[in-house]
Amino acid sequence: MTTPLIIDTDPGVDDAFALALAAASPEVDLIGVTTVFGNVSLENTTRNALRLLALLGRDDVPVGVGASRPLVHPHPHLSSAHGADGLSGYADTLPWPTRGPDPRDAVTLLRDLLDQADRPVTIVPIGPLTNIALLLAAHPGLKPKIGRLVVMGGGVNGGNITATAEFNVWSDPEAARRVLVEEDVPTTLVPMDLTRRCAVSSQWLTDLAGTSPVARTLVGLTPDYLATYRRFLGWDGMAVHDAVAVAEAVRPGLLGGTPFPVDVDCSYGPNRGALVVDRRREVDAPKTLDITMEADLDGLRAFLFERLGALGVRQ
Repeated sequence: MTTPLIIDTDPGVDDAFALALAAASPEVDLIGVTTVFGNVSLENTTRNALRLLALLGRDDVPVGVGASRPLVHPHPHLSSAHGADGLSGYADTLPWPTRGPDPRDAVTLLRDLLDQADRPVTIVPIGPLTNIALLLAAHPGLKPKIGRLVVMGGGVNGGNITATAEFNVWSDPEAARRVLVEEDVPTTLVPMDLTRRCAVSSQWLTDLAGTSPVARTLVGLTPDYLATYRRFLGWDGMAVHDAVAVAEAVRPGLLGGTPFPVDVDCSYGPNRGALVVDRRREVDAPKTLDITMEADLDGLRAFLFERLGALGVRQ
């Protein structure tokens, strides 16, 4: 039996690979996508999500438009590793969708999909957690319908947007704290410590592009992102952060997790958005998160290649 899956996203190059992995995986049934500000503006993330689903032959999936800004403080305007349009300037290489966004906003769409589900739904938030915080605040009675949150975000040993904060958590720390610290929904956190180690090489991308026209289009979205990660990594490759989280949703247990108590720094200082992980084993905490820090990296890359390389076959 397939697992119903919803992806909350801010596409984003690695988000594109994440959506493609969900579309290519028979273990899950992608029943909805919700969009949020983040890598680029909400207008761009929504357009990118719709066009990516068109590329993947999944125009049937409803797309709910979500939050355009964080819960409390305005989002700083910074240049994006993903290019001005979120997809390295190549968003226009994607097909136009056959329909627009769902008339329901993201929270209403999430509510309806959860309410209608006949089995627990996995939600994979791979952008700022604003939509998920709003859902849990407005509709706490629906929490039993959520089988698991698989969240890409946070850095256990430091950040990427600041010295201590990872981009998704930093973008809306108050929302992240609500979801990761205050709520009692089963949650797996996939931090950048692991996703960065799962980076793929430019040769991996070249080989993937040779598998199908769909894969070639997907790889064609990577130039700006790849150029940024060449500097970040110090070698010719790029991280596919969000696809790693979807891989865990597709195959629960693929990533090795350890439960830890956490907090999120919501102060307005240099540590704003930092994930605070208490690794003292003797601590008896009321809530822990399953934080994935280990994986068979070569096996994970092979899994991603196998699934994404089959996209053209599935069209």
